[in-house]
Amino acid sequence: MRMSDERNKDLEESLEEQEAVQEIKDTEDTQEATAQEEPEESPEPIAGEEETETKADKKAAKKKLKADKKQDALKEKIEELEDRVKRQMAEFDNFRKRTEKEKSAMFETGAKSVIEKILPVVDNFERGLASVPEEEKGAPFAEGMEMIYKQLISELEKMEVKPIPAIGEEFNPEFHNAVMQVESEEYDSGIIAQELQKGYTYRDSVVRHSMVAVVS
Repeated sequence: MRMSDERNKDLEESLEEQEAVQEIKDTEDTQEATAQEEPEESPEPIAGEEETETKADKKAAKKKLKADKKQDALKEKIEELEDRVKRQMAEFDNFRKRTEKEKSAMFETGAKSVIEKILPVVDNFERGLASVPEEEKGAPFAEGMEMIYKQLISELEKMEVKPIPAIGEEFNPEFHNAVMQVESEEYDSGIIAQELQKGYTYRDSVVRHSMVAVVS
């Protein structure tokens, strides 16, 4: 009888333990389901982090503004230098043209000076050849003088030195210098009848005017 009571007691205790375990398990399942149903709340920003981000943005904006100003200043400097180079190149081009023009003018002046000194020699050759008697024109000396004179005239022509047309031409004060007036049945008034000294031009500019006699 006593053993039966003990068995019943043990059975009751076992049932109570099972019920307690089941109750705990049901409670945990309920809590887990509730946790899954509740929406997760987004973490609120921390005040310190907001302040740090704001400072960083301001610093980045300030840095960008400074870089833009530096870029604009650099661009302006480049444009200024380009403008200065263009002006200097233009000035150099003008200087080069002016120098070439002055150099050409100096050469022309020097060439004219030399030609003016040679022309009296040409005059003397012509006077000498004109004074040779007709019977002596075939002599070696006369032929040698003639050859030298032709060579001299040929070299002057290569330098663009040309005689000014005179006899039979209308008087032109730009090329002729009238030293006397004459009467002529062959030419009309204002026409050159005699050439007292031959004139020459060098590259279309007068080196020496022709000395002429004009029909009155």
